[in-house]
Amino acid sequence: MIEHAAMVLLSKSMGVVYFFCVFVAVIIYACLPRNKKSFDQAAKSILMDEDKPCP
Repeated sequence: MIEHAAMVLLSKSMGVVYFFCVFVAVIIYACLPRNKKSFDQAAKSILMDEDKPCP
């Protein structure tokens, strides 16, 4: 049977790997050229004087 300390070390290590992979995936998603239009629209929408939500 695996000791408690070994399980804690394994779960902490896998947690770090998991969050690093999620971080990299978010950065890749944000840098994709096909998302530029929607991100630019979101950045400019705060400055628009409209009373309706963004599309």
